[in-house]
Amino acid sequence: MAITKQYLKSKPICKVTFTVPAKEATSVHVAGEFNEWNTEATALKKLKNGTFKGTLDLPKDNKFQFKYVVDGQWTNEAEADGYLWNEFAASENSVLEL
Repeated sequence: MAITKQYLKSKPICKVTFTVPAKEATSVHVAGEFNEWNTEATALKKLKNGTFKGTLDLPKDNKFQFKYVVDGQWTNEAEADGYLWNEFAASENSVLEL
């Protein structure tokens, strides 16, 4: 799994690309504070090599908690900027710092 960040000079936005290798999966979504934890809102596209990939424009100078939803299973980003405990889910969330 990987996250790449591209900051725009002309706008206060960062293009964040999420990459999730999941050859056996049929669907991967990103759910987090940026989409109100909607598990269907941000679908990643499956590439021919089995990797799922998608890009979001997010406001810079922010922190967002998020997780991947791989075939209905919540999964953290291994290379996240950090992790925060979530009492509601009784598990850690990945943190994205922009």
